[in-house]
Amino acid sequence: MDPLPTPQTQPGRDGLAALLAKPSAATVGLDFDGTLAPIVADPERARAHPEAVPALAALAPKVASVAVVTGRPAGVAVRYGGFAGVPGLEHLTVLGHYGAERWDAVTGAVTAPPPHPGVAAARAELPGVLERAGAWHGTWIEEKGRAVAVHTRRADDPHAAFEALRGPLTDLATRHGLIVEPGRMVLELRPPGMDKGVALADHVRRTGAESVVYAGDDLGDLPAFAAVDKLRSDGVPGLLVCSGSTEVTELAERADLVVDGPEGVVQLLRALAAQLG
Repeated sequence: MDPLPTPQTQPGRDGLAALLAKPSAATVGLDFDGTLAPIVADPERARAHPEAVPALAALAPKVASVAVVTGRPAGVAVRYGGFAGVPGLEHLTVLGHYGAERWDAVTGAVTAPPPHPGVAAARAELPGVLERAGAWHGTWIEEKGRAVAVHTRRADDPHAAFEALRGPLTDLATRHGLIVEPGRMVLELRPPGMDKGVALADHVRRTGAESVVYAGDDLGDLPAFAAVDKLRSDGVPGLLVCSGSTEVTELAERADLVVDGPEGVVQLLRALAAQLG
């Protein structure tokens, strides 16, 4: 049995203790890429860690809710995660596009507002922007429906391409009423107003959770960390977990508990399920 790790901060220990004391009132929130799924060069090949779904299925019936909060379209995260139709995950929620889309296992349906027109307009201009920035070779455009992302992981110099594109993509986003969300060798253009913090806080309110755990790995998870901090200041205990990597250190510095990537997240989920009996 995987041992249950001890958070390194007192607020984190309080959050874990609250979950263990009353799991039926706890919400567990998780990022997808880099947290439940290993980071890969081609995002279309990303899949949940082989043990992630069994671990979630063991834990989910013992807590109030489990929500996957991701920048991906909700339906894509469901497919790549293998979440649909799994016994034990009947009440799983996937909050896609930073909460703009919502999928729940009960209905299997995705609900979402109309897409922002700026995304299509920015997408049409992207090839020219990349070419003018001298960063076309090896970069890759990912269509995300309600957003569009430029990946530099496969470029000759991923970090240099990432930095070269920050300014031009920010200008492009601003012209079309969008924002740029930086991540692990990816810059995503998406509508403003939603982020993982807004999505997580809304989900906590919907479920009436009395404690919350959130695990993430990237810069896009910082708003969710901030939301948990706010909930803690409002009297809702919380635990912040970083799925550790060498590419992003900001989350590790903010986390109550750092685990070893998706494998460590799976071990934590299994340990929680076992501890709850």
